[in-house]
Amino acid sequence: MECRTAPSTPSEPSEPSDRFGPSEQSEPSGQSDAGGPSGSAASAARPPLVRELLLVAGLFLLYKLGRTLTSGHTAEAFLDADRVWGWERALRLPDEGAVQSVLLHGDLPVHLANVHYATVHFPATAAFLVWLYLRRPAHYVWARRVLAAVTAAALLLHLAFPLAPPRMLETAGLVDTGQVYGPTVYSAAPATDSLANQFAAMPSLHFGWALVVAIGLIAATSSRWRVLWLLHPLVTLLVIVGTANHYWLDSIVAGGLVGVALAVIRVPRPVAATARRPVGLTAVEEPVPAGAGR
Repeated sequence: MECRTAPSTPSEPSEPSDRFGPSEQSEPSGQSDAGGPSGSAASAARPPLVRELLLVAGLFLLYKLGRTLTSGHTAEAFLDADRVWGWERALRLPDEGAVQSVLLHGDLPVHLANVHYATVHFPATAAFLVWLYLRRPAHYVWARRVLAAVTAAALLLHLAFPLAPPRMLETAGLVDTGQVYGPTVYSAAPATDSLANQFAAMPSLHFGWALVVAIGLIAATSSRWRVLWLLHPLVTLLVIVGTANHYWLDSIVAGGLVGVALAVIRVPRPVAATARRPVGLTAVEEPVPAGAGR
């Protein structure tokens, strides 16, 4: 007797595997490192270390050279200081003395402000670049370009508009907190200072760099608290004004330069490393011949 089996029912064709986009297939699952976004921005190729060290060292030397080139304009720097002081009063900006008066309530606040001014600027920026280089290479390249653009524009302004800081302006009536309370990074004789040009107040790179650091860390991380990085430029602003090293307008101009740099040099957009499986997608079973397993 011939044994017949029921014909197998052909299965419906499965959906094309690329229907949901290549990211669903090729993106490996996994969590990003602590507090940061993962994806293409985090896994971009890291630039060669030696080249980056040479670039950063070159930028630093250019920064120092540019500041020394703007020295020797003492008379012009004091005339510009009078102009800036007048502009601020015309714009009804707060008096820098209001911030300094808070610091002068005790020796500790003013001393901490001087320490912050003298020690945080370069180390914080360097630590920021090192962390980005190791953990967010794409954001590192972006940050290095933004810092270079802002610094180059600032040096041009230093050359075109030498400016004595408010601590030197008699009209302002402010205290040179660095010289009185210490520590200070400047010589007591500004015109002969060989380490730094004290007549390069406009714009404030202290504030400009701090703002780039905060924006970069906000862009490169995903913590819900990352907006707190904005405290860095805020504290820096209060320090540079309270110690009478900068005017409000120095920071406003620095913020404008950062804004222009950010408009031209776009921050990388992180892409999530894990792709969620679309709702309703089920695995397609292989057709099983009728009578199998009987």
